[in-house]
Amino acid sequence: MQCSSCQGNARKFGKNRNGTQRYQCTSCGSTFTPVADRPLGAMRLDPAKAIMCLRMLLEGTSIRSTERLTGVNRNTIMSLVVTVGSRSDKFLERVVRNVEVKDVQADEIWSFVKMKDRTRVRLGLADDCIGDVWCFIAMQRTTKLVLTHHVGKRTPDHTAHFADNLYHATRGRFQLTTDGYTPYRTMVPAILGDRVDFATLVKVYGSAEDDRGYSPGTVIGTIKRRCCGQPSRAGICTSHVERGNKTLRMQIRRMTRLTDGHSKKWENHRAAMALFFAFYNFCRVHTTIKMTPAMKSGLTDHVWTVGELLTTMAESTQS
Repeated sequence: MQCSSCQGNARKFGKNRNGTQRYQCTSCGSTFTPVADRPLGAMRLDPAKAIMCLRMLLEGTSIRSTERLTGVNRNTIMSLVVTVGSRSDKFLERVVRNVEVKDVQADEIWSFVKMKDRTRVRLGLADDCIGDVWCFIAMQRTTKLVLTHHVGKRTPDHTAHFADNLYHATRGRFQLTTDGYTPYRTMVPAILGDRVDFATLVKVYGSAEDDRGYSPGTVIGTIKRRCCGQPSRAGICTSHVERGNKTLRMQIRRMTRLTDGHSKKWENHRAAMALFFAFYNFCRVHTTIKMTPAMKSGLTDHVWTVGELLTTMAESTQS
């Protein structure tokens, strides 16, 4: 341990009233208590228990199940998610930036906050922070890196915000494939310009084999359309980002259909999505590429632990 004043060697010098070790400099004689790392900011939750809670949530465990298994109050768990999730959003925006890409796929995944839109309309509520919510996702095809995401409504304004995020997250010219959502056709060329070879892929579905409402229809064909630039027809595909949507449904409890684990607040939903994408990029080994997407993209050279992710985000926030 070194003295914070003269950088000389220090020895142990008792403890203060809350049990924290104190030190005394052997050169200048000053006493001090080292500043403890606080990856959770003002939260007093034990970091080891916080990491355990986050790991459980990131593997699809619900908040109340996590409360029963760890003994941490559900309100504390939710505060933890919001704190870390807000940092994750800023961290991803800063780190996943100007990434060299060649083939990008984009899609949107649906969920809802508090209630579905049809219920909100029936009740006459005008609050934009409840009802249907969509997460726009852009994924690099070969590295599986989630380049950017945007939580919002499925409107032209939110589509433009997503396209602007993608512009700053990437560099160079690349091919982009989306579904047939109409605002893409105007927003992508307007914002990404000549940097993108843009195409859309629309799947044509037949009727389901039975009458159950959640049975998917059979894909009977696809319609590929070049929108701008010179996209390779063989590369027009959204299968990889759609497979990523399945991972979201399985590993984020609030995204699981037909449960009461859905988000109750817009802030909570946004934080949970940002937290998962940070975990997905830096901590979760992808079974196809045998490493994390961040490693494959050259953003890091090793698999991060959840604790390392927390510490790195805390340091970047302080700086």
